[in-house]
This record gives sequence, structure tokens and C-alpha cells, in this order.
Amino acid sequence: MTDPIADMLTRIRNAQMANLRTVSIPYSKLKDRLATILKKEGYIDGTKKIEQHPATLELSLVYNGNVPRIQSIKRESKPGHRKYLKASELPRVLNDFGVAIVSTSKGLMTNKEARKAGVGGEVICSIY
Repeated sequence: MTDPIADMLTRIRNAQMANLRTVSIPYSKLKDRLATILKKEGYIDGTKKIEQHPATLELSLVYNGNVPRIQSIKRESKPGHRKYLKASELPRVLNDFGVAIVSTSKGLMTNKEARKAGVGGEVICSIY
């Protein structure tokens, strides 16, 4: 697999199109931190690490009735075309109703947190 983050986002997108309540993805620390940010922002309900071989991460998806909470989830920085931005250049997703997740020198954080901290980095994905 060349892009595990894109795989994670695609699994979430596909699970929501099929109206599934949970989705399992292969575990990594980066994906766990990404899921923690999604939970904090209210896009998923919870995460659970399943300790088997290989370890998996189970995400509980959020729906408003039958409509998924995540309307759009898009990979911004790709392996063939990385997208690094300064703090002042970080995107405002859907006029700040959405969130962009940024990998900074201080760890993974949202675009709002990175702008407040004054750090830039690689824009991983955008969600609304």
C-alpha cells in the first residue's frame, strides 16, 4: 500500500455510503492520532484498538438520522505531490465550518490550532 492515509479516508467514505456504523482499518500511530482528532471535532463517535495480529483500529461513525456527519473527506497532500504551507497560508475549510488536519513539528493538529500556535506543516486532509 503506497498511501495508508488515503486508504483510511476511502474506507471511512465507503462505510458511510453503505450506512455502516463501524469501520475497521489497519492500525498505525498516525491513523490513531488522526482518528482522535476526528473524534474531538465530532466527526466520529469513538475509536477502539483491537489487539490481534495485525492490529486494527475500529471507528464508530456518526449519523444525523440517515445522513452521515462527514459530508466530504479529501486527501490534500499526496505521496507524489506534498502540500506544505505556512501558518498564515493554512486553508479555511468551508469558511471555518470544516477542518483541515495538519502534520506540524508539534504533532498532528487542526488548521485552527496550527494557526493559533503559529506553525505550518503538511496539510494531510480536509473534512466537512
